[in-house]
Amino acid sequence: METTTEEAGEPGVLLLVGSSGGHLAQLLALRPWYERWRRCWVTFDTPEALSLLAGEELVPAHHPTTRNVPNLLRNAVLAWRVLRSRRVAAVVTTGAGVAVPFVVLARLRRVPTVYIEVYDRIDTPTLTARLCRPFLSAMLVQWDEQRRQYPEATVVGTLL
Repeated sequence: METTTEEAGEPGVLLLVGSSGGHLAQLLALRPWYERWRRCWVTFDTPEALSLLAGEELVPAHHPTTRNVPNLLRNAVLAWRVLRSRRVAAVVTTGAGVAVPFVVLARLRRVPTVYIEVYDRIDTPTLTARLCRPFLSAMLVQWDEQRRQYPEATVVGTLL
């Protein structure tokens, strides 16, 4: 992990944050959009994630995150370090638990934050989305039906 802030003249880095598995798959589906950006990934260092992100800058997050307060605190420290050491242009996430400290701390640093609700939660909001929602610059959903939970959201269509 870098320990110095990037040059002021360079464009900021896009921070893509998500748990491994389906959350990561949905972020990877955005490739045509993000491939022009300098980017840094924050996810778990599972064999699958390491394989899918080969050649990409990766900051491994602490897992598991579900109901694990020590790892939430570790990821908050990690988020603080990552956000201090890079000029982050925006944080984009699909959740889950690893997203919370990154979204909260990014927003407190006035970094734009974008949350994309996962495609398989149509009738009820995810806990992560509920926790992140007050700190978001934009809420995106993949189904029109998800706007019942998030009337302010923009429907972007399915990613997968």
